[in-house]
Amino acid sequence: MTDTDFPAEGRGVDELLDEMRVERQGDLDWRGGKAFSLVYNTDDPELEKLQHEVAGMFLHENALNPFRYATLLRMEGEVVAAARSLFGAGAGSLSSGGTESIFLAVQTARDHARARGVMAPELVCARTAHPAFAKACKYLDVTQRFTEVGSDGRADPDAIAAAIGPDTALVVASAPGYPFGVIDPVTEIAAIAAERDVLCHVDACLGGWLLPFWEQLGQEVPPWDFRVEGVTSLSADIHKYGYCYKGISTINYRDPELYQRQVFMYDDWPGGLYASASAAGTRPAPPIAGAWATINHLGSNGYLRLARRVLAATEGFLAAVDQVDGVRAEPSPDMSVFQIAVDPDSDRPVDIEAVGDRMDERGWNMDRQQGGLHVMLSPGHDKVAELFGSDLQASVADQGSASGKEHTYGGVVDGA
Repeated sequence: MTDTDFPAEGRGVDELLDEMRVERQGDLDWRGGKAFSLVYNTDDPELEKLQHEVAGMFLHENALNPFRYATLLRMEGEVVAAARSLFGAGAGSLSSGGTESIFLAVQTARDHARARGVMAPELVCARTAHPAFAKACKYLDVTQRFTEVGSDGRADPDAIAAAIGPDTALVVASAPGYPFGVIDPVTEIAAIAAERDVLCHVDACLGGWLLPFWEQLGQEVPPWDFRVEGVTSLSADIHKYGYCYKGISTINYRDPELYQRQVFMYDDWPGGLYASASAAGTRPAPPIAGAWATINHLGSNGYLRLARRVLAATEGFLAAVDQVDGVRAEPSPDMSVFQIAVDPDSDRPVDIEAVGDRMDERGWNMDRQQGGLHVMLSPGHDKVAELFGSDLQASVADQGSASGKEHTYGGVVDGA
């Protein structure tokens, strides 16, 4: 079958499965320990077995009308409650992922601003904020105002303050930001927003389900959640360091009244009342059931155990990078996500793009950024830190020339 043909006749189950098995051999091997991001590998066969069983059990259920599926309704409520407890939220809901959670936060802030007479709302964020904010602003007719970051990769509160105007509906802080793994100064940014009577969203899609346990391990974690006065909403993905399969995230609010602006209800329809708490109508049941099963299987102790492994992997990888002349983790990360960049203090000439190509040839799947190579660590990476270090050393020593691979985060856009 080509990408332009509709099959004239059906094909057998075994034939289709064999074709997919063969083709998948060339896909990303996330279990091998040499892949970063996309999949968060717990290296836990029991959890993986549970998730496969749950996905099959709820494969055909539809959470469009959860009252027809009492089990799903209960599970969803308990997952939302777990998130509220973890972050200190007053209300919230599930979504399909970080992008939808961010969309909902921006939509809520836009409608809140319009209710107060601001008809051309604006969003203020640092350039390191996730592109989902730009995407939300495009679709929701919100103007985005960017600010530069400091030398440490963090949002600059003074720049945020200067960018806030009479039409500002929302300011954004990241915990942490994806490119560098650093946590923005949430306390200062939220205080500025509160002083200006503006909503403040914390994008913790990446860190939300790890930072509470990171803190328990004695790591220095600057305030970032609803313990910070002025934070009004917070997004956090369960399918990242919550270790559930895609796609499941949470969008959380300090005040239930603000959350109500997210809810959609429509009763002027012959089909009856249509209501939803998120953008989707039909929602697949497996991520909801999978999140519930994962959280209850791991519990706080399990998440702490996995966080300890992520910390060990982070310390091991950072130590390995530190041993290689010519590169360094820049800027210094707050969590298990960081960029490997050229060390400006070294006399050794390094083409970081070429280093990435040599690492790819050694089986590593290095994500490219504008300024370096991106690393995002999972529990399973604690076993390969030494190998990573030796391969990085060899790749810098024999870097050669770069292939010109694009700095791509993701997405196929050809709709022809």
